Amino acid sequence: MANLERSFVFEDYLVTNPFPNITQVFMNRPQKHNAFTARMWKDFGALFDQLSQDSRVRAIVLSGSGKNFTVGLDLEEARQGNILNGTVARDPARKAQHIRRYIDEFQRCVSALERCEKQAVICVLHGLCYGIAIDISSCADVRICSSDAQFSVKEVDIGIAADLGSLSRLPNLVGSASWVKDVCLSARPFDAQEALRQGFVSEVMEGRELALERAMAIAKSLILKSPVAIQSTKEILNHARDHSVHENLRYTAIWNAASIQTRDVPESIEAWQHKRMPRYEKL
Repeated sequence: MANLERSFVFEDYLVTNPFPNITQVFMNRPQKHNAFTARMWKDFGALFDQLSQDSRVRAIVLSGSGKNFTVGLDLEEARQGNILNGTVARDPARKAQHIRRYIDEFQRCVSALERCEKQAVICVLHGLCYGIAIDISSCADVRICSSDAQFSVKEVDIGIAADLGSLSRLPNLVGSASWVKDVCLSARPFDAQEALRQGFVSEVMEGRELALERAMAIAKSLILKSPVAIQSTKEILNHARDHSVHENLRYTAIWNAASIQTRDVPESIEAWQHKRMPRYEKL
């Protein structure tokens, strides 16, 4: 899998393949607590767009190097730019268009994680998980955290509303609108156990290494499944989130009318009958 690792070389990311068909991605700026620069978020989009198209990759585990997942935006760099410091010298309409295009591009890069249509994406959170950490992890299929994880939708503390996905996705991931407004309006920290109670994460492990081991165990189980079934299930669940039950049932029927014709179905049945592992083609 070394050739695959060489395919994904980005300065602020460490990409490894610890097991066939599983890719681990570490945000790798530990000396700055993985704070996001412009280069880092643009490369995030490019990296996950590439991973999404790679048939060798069937599961992705995302985490951060060092003590923290990410503390959010690199405010030192942001202060020197012309977005947060308000120094874009244009009339209001043109300035607004400039800022909107910047936000659109930033949103597209973060959402690249959600666009990994063929792969199960597992996010392992640990240490400080602030700001963009919530935006990114909300795009993952499964979220696991270590017991030391501390979360915050931090944007109101720098005078803005979160605009990269937290306010759009978080209400669909947990069961309490009151809790969502509480943490988003106050920017108060919440810990691993609170995240588990609200359903933001599905498991809490004692430490980062155990959380990574658990994520790898989940990934190993998922790569044994039909890649057509994994892609189809993700697609239908994401569609259900944004549509009515009636619309989603209709969409499911149309989707499965095509995908149910896959050779993975008879292969799965034959493997079950003969008590062997199924063998699926790349997707």
